[in-house]
Amino acid sequence: MYDEDELADIRESREEWESETRDPVRNRFGERKDRFATISNLEVDDLYTPNDVADLDFEEDLGFPGEYPFTRGPYPTMYRGRTWTMRQFAGFGTAEETNERFHYLIDEGQTGLSTAFDMPSLMGKDSDDPLADGEVGKEGVAVDTLRDMEILFDGIDVGEVSTSFTINPSAPVIYAMYIALADQQGVPREEIRGTLQNDMLKEFIAQKEWVIPPEPSLELVTDTVAFAAEQTPKFHPISVSGYHIREAGSTAVQELAFTLADGFAYVEDALDRGMDVDVVAPLLSFFFNSHNSIFEEVAKFRAARRIYARVMEEWYDAEKSESKRLKFHTQTAGQSLTAQQPLNNIVRVTIQALAGVLGGTQSLHTNSYDEALALPSEEAVRVALRTQQIIAEESGAADVIDPLGGSFFVESLTDEVEEEAMAYIEEIREMGDGSVRDGILTGIGEGYFHREIQEASYEYQERVEDEEEIVVGVNKYTMDEDTRPDLLMVDEETQERQLERLENVKAERDDEEVEAALDEIQEAVEAGDNVMPALIAAVKAYATMGEIMDVFAEEHGTYRETVGVTR
Repeated sequence: MYDEDELADIRESREEWESETRDPVRNRFGERKDRFATISNLEVDDLYTPNDVADLDFEEDLGFPGEYPFTRGPYPTMYRGRTWTMRQFAGFGTAEETNERFHYLIDEGQTGLSTAFDMPSLMGKDSDDPLADGEVGKEGVAVDTLRDMEILFDGIDVGEVSTSFTINPSAPVIYAMYIALADQQGVPREEIRGTLQNDMLKEFIAQKEWVIPPEPSLELVTDTVAFAAEQTPKFHPISVSGYHIREAGSTAVQELAFTLADGFAYVEDALDRGMDVDVVAPLLSFFFNSHNSIFEEVAKFRAARRIYARVMEEWYDAEKSESKRLKFHTQTAGQSLTAQQPLNNIVRVTIQALAGVLGGTQSLHTNSYDEALALPSEEAVRVALRTQQIIAEESGAADVIDPLGGSFFVESLTDEVEEEAMAYIEEIREMGDGSVRDGILTGIGEGYFHREIQEASYEYQERVEDEEEIVVGVNKYTMDEDTRPDLLMVDEETQERQLERLENVKAERDDEEVEAALDEIQEAVEAGDNVMPALIAAVKAYATMGEIMDVFAEEHGTYRETVGVTR
């Protein structure tokens, strides 16, 4: 881009600017901080020049949108063709209440559905389980049987809508229910579109929701991948999720590295099953957090595409472009939302959403301003959706592909994030003696990821308490009397209604058919067969979530993590 003589001239000019122009002003008035850094504590300089990107090779490192290494975007026209999918998270109470919210969001212009489940459903428990008492419908929608899924999508054609399911240990059961629902509606399985989070490695690293140990959990994930490749090729059976890694307190670099490593582990496990990399890779989708440091987030997204493309080609011999094209969903940072002065969260979410768009996301969820206090209200959800629509229609950010590409700062930061993330990935690979999958499993068993994230979280909190990191409304610009919006409250009768429906389903179904279906799942597990056909048969017989997950727990046992304490 610049020859050595030009770079030398720029270096000389910068030194001249520093001594003659910058330093006299800085020495007289000072600077706001002793040190400037991203929210992940990557130090940033005051000015960037071509010397900071002197090693950048345009063709090899940047290229063009839709072409390897996809740094500038996975598709050639990006948002000039169509905008990202606007996918607001929705789920609370019973299936009827969430169905009503689904229809509201569709009427308001949302282009994809995203389903939140309550804690019992997430953990594979039925609503009538003693451990579910008080939690039914509180964190998301309660789904016990196929009957709930039928109500959840009443009036919604699953052949027309793309649906995301944020669920992990019991994800294969929800996937089976969605396929059964498509069969009921007469929608060909190859036409259903959507995403199942189903990222169990991330659970053991960060979110801490599991039913069975890591290795059989990974086997179950790979069952869904193999089944999707044959039966539902437009449906992503895994959304490899860095979101919860970041929410647990990781840095942006850790989020990127651990997420991509998880993705590579899933690829390796599928390849060990005899699957073709060019069949497996296009089924994967990714899910990232977007935090307040707008340029760091853009750099993270761009580095993610470049790392993924290179690793898929160089390590796994992927040939098809689609196998090297990283596609991802973005959600704004829940951990950044404050209960203090909650309307400030609208500004935070806007910044984070803009980072996702400038970084080239394929799908975006914007958090609601009241989520630090309760499940989002209808008004708050509408504001969150309108935030995306204003960015798309009014800001101009969607009109140019990779608008920050070529920025000396952004390109330098992209290189730095890539280098640090690859160092982590290589370390994980070494832990597994050349296998990323084995390195992930080893790291989980030894508490490696827990320690790394814990240290990063501790350091960040120290900076907040020392006011090195300013959180507006929390450690600066506080108010004696705070504002409090009207909050959504889940009806206390929700649990009663859900238990009544579950009781009715159990009374109406054929118990012998259910028992036979559960036995088929057990036989598939014992034989090492793909369990998805047996799961679909079981949910069609109206076996419950808890009954099905109990089969896996009986076969594989439970798990207790190793916790690594650093301080």
